[in-house]
Amino acid sequence: MGITIHFEGQLKDEASLDAVLALTRSFCEERSWPYESINESCVTLKRVRDKKDWDYIGPSKGIVVQPHDNSEPFRLEFDKDNYLQEYTKTQFAPIEVHTELVSLLRQLAPHFVSLDVVDESEFYNTNDHSILEGHLNRCFELIDEYLAQPDKYYGPIRLPSKRIVDVMSRD
Repeated sequence: MGITIHFEGQLKDEASLDAVLALTRSFCEERSWPYESINESCVTLKRVRDKKDWDYIGPSKGIVVQPHDNSEPFRLEFDKDNYLQEYTKTQFAPIEVHTELVSLLRQLAPHFVSLDVVDESEFYNTNDHSILEGHLNRCFELIDEYLAQPDKYYGPIRLPSKRIVDVMSRD
């Protein structure tokens, strides 16, 4: 229901990891976006392959960015093979947050063997603000339809993971 940017890819090499992290830090500093480094010896990363859940367990490196209080964190967390699979929901933040994250992904793309981006607003592929605005408007219309039934639904809810659930059922 939300406006989410899904992205996954494989970095070219270890030097690409350093470049991606440096570029992201610089991007964040220019916008005064807070960020933290990720350097874990053992984590579990929830992933999907061929429409089936699978977990990566092992070390990770990267960066997590909080572009706005009303967006989900933007995580660039790479496994030991410099592979990334993540998503970020942006619809509750100003529209510029979405467009800026798309801009960042475009700048990072040359450092990947492949970077697949699925932007539910179509902005990544079209660069069309009117299409993005149309998707945002439809998203909020759907959320409002659910929330018009307060005895059945409520939201949005921020989870301890800082992910956002648009609508929750009271059942």
